Amino acid sequence: MIIQHQYNDIQTKTGVMRTSVFRPAKNGSFPTVIFYSEIFQQTSPITRSAQILAGHGFVVLVPEIFHELNPIGTVLAYDDAGKDKGNTDKFTKSLEDHDSDTQAMVEFVQQHNFCNGNISVMGVCIGGHLAFRAALNQDVSGAFCLYPTDIHSNTLPCQTGNDSLSRSRDIRCPMVLVFGKQDPHVSAEGRQLIHQTLSQNDCDFSWHEVNAQHAFMRDEGDRYDAALAMQMYRMAIDFFHSTQHN
Repeated sequence: MIIQHQYNDIQTKTGVMRTSVFRPAKNGSFPTVIFYSEIFQQTSPITRSAQILAGHGFVVLVPEIFHELNPIGTVLAYDDAGKDKGNTDKFTKSLEDHDSDTQAMVEFVQQHNFCNGNISVMGVCIGGHLAFRAALNQDVSGAFCLYPTDIHSNTLPCQTGNDSLSRSRDIRCPMVLVFGKQDPHVSAEGRQLIHQTLSQNDCDFSWHEVNAQHAFMRDEGDRYDAALAMQMYRMAIDFFHSTQHN
């Protein structure tokens, strides 16, 4: 499917959030996927991921997740300086501010005729965490979370008791969680804690652990696993179709 791309500056509680919108070029109304990036924001690999999803018939929103902390259009490099800046941003912005960003995108979707009202979320790395977090929003129908970081460790800023793992008791939509067994950012003990907590909270989730490193979806660098990435895209697309409302 041929797609088109545009930028939209969405007003949030903490300022303007530049958001890329990828969607089918043909006329129509399509389901939405909010796609949350890594700490580096909208890099070329993130753009290509969004294009793949949009090409399967989705409106894909890619927000600048740290818009309050950087000039509009900031993309961090995959190097030590970029990693350091991204991690600083990650530990500066509160989960509550991410929540209000998600709500602003939900309202954007509800205002545009090219969206049919069905909203799912997907993300990688911290974006996987943000997709997990977005599942708390009652307008989100499904969350596909790829190697989400900082859920087990409760290391992102938030109000006491408002961390994502504790709040998982309030998640009502289905989720898919995918972890790499060789990912040093989420240990086996951390994965076990997440799984046990979701099970205790009677969450609707499926769980996948694959033989892969962190960032195995990123099609730049030596950790990329093309076969697994293709498998994940297929799983995600099927999942999003299954969670659509009629």
